[in-house]
Amino acid sequence: MSMLSNLELIRRVPLFAMLTASQAEAVAEAVIKRRFKRGELVVEQGKKSNALFIILTGRCRVFTSDARGREVILANMQPGDYIGEMSLIDNEPHSASVRAEVQTDVLMLGRLEFARCLPENTSMAYAVMKGLVQRLRSADRKIESLALMDVYGRVARSLMESSEPDGQGNSLIRDKVSRQDLAKWWALRARWSAV
Repeated sequence: MSMLSNLELIRRVPLFAMLTASQAEAVAEAVIKRRFKRGELVVEQGKKSNALFIILTGRCRVFTSDARGREVILANMQPGDYIGEMSLIDNEPHSASVRAEVQTDVLMLGRLEFARCLPENTSMAYAVMKGLVQRLRSADRKIESLALMDVYGRVARSLMESSEPDGQGNSLIRDKVSRQDLAKWWALRARWSAV
């Protein structure tokens, strides 16, 4: 990890962008830096971590699996994204696992510090709500795709969601998307629709 202070790191995270100077300092004092190796679990489905994880560098994959070990990819997380807020809000175990796809550096904010931050800063609470709404909308689109699109349409939508603008009016997929990843993305969803 670089030699930036916790306060400098906090200021780079969109979730904390609207904090006042004193609020940012309080969060900076409360966070802990942690590094996850490639393949290491950041959070595990069915368990509690009692922390919010803010990705600084690297990338993570959010997935769920069944008793037979079959995985469904729910999302890919990049620097600036955060993990674990649902469990902190409802005090339930994590609904999915998150694995570091490459070496990943995070800031960890504990439950008590997170709970203290939200009432003191409505913009942070709003940012967390906005993130939850975006995830809910994404889940709605996936359900819609499952119910209303054929396989080709679902694959096309998955590829479009994996792309990003290149600044010239085109979209590019920068990270490798394997057929296995696409299969994990849709395999269990197809089984659910058959039920």
